[in-house]
Amino acid sequence: MSHSELLDRYLNDIVHSVQSADDLPILDLACGQGRNGLFLSSRNLPVVYADRNADALAKVESSLDEIGLVSRDQSELFQVDLEVPSAKRSHSLFNQNYSSVLVFRYLHRPLMPWVLNSISDQGLLIYETFTVNNRQYGRPNNPDFLLEANELIQWLEQDSNATWQVLHHFEGYQANPDRDIAQLVARKTLL
Repeated sequence: MSHSELLDRYLNDIVHSVQSADDLPILDLACGQGRNGLFLSSRNLPVVYADRNADALAKVESSLDEIGLVSRDQSELFQVDLEVPSAKRSHSLFNQNYSSVLVFRYLHRPLMPWVLNSISDQGLLIYETFTVNNRQYGRPNNPDFLLEANELIQWLEQDSNATWQVLHHFEGYQANPDRDIAQLVARKTLL
């Protein structure tokens, strides 16, 4: 599967976020096999890949080796279970700031305050995952993994440390495969 079209559409904004943040890396959170982060790594952007699945990270590492030395030198891989509270306190992943954070097909609500806080000034949040309306198409269908209507926007509105400029927001049906998703691209400005 190829990378998200959101990355094509907002590539210049992503590059600008890295440059504005003195080359802070982009975080591909719960990256799986890295389809989105690898697209950015292939553009010689610094990317941190984080996932709990060691096999998926091994595939990311192999793909980075195929891309080449420059991309590999600008990349870090972290195997971490993002849903274990002690990991958040002790893992170095959680003690960094990022020029942008990518989250695709993943939802763990307790992480959201940290995600928003970890993004640098003028950085981007690029988020896409399933909504509660996705139940009609199959999995995921657990409400813990499904966004409520306008939940992404509400997270931004509740952030008392920054204002967020929404560059893109979509909630609804997409085909091939059939699914109901929410997408958000937003730029952070510190207060």
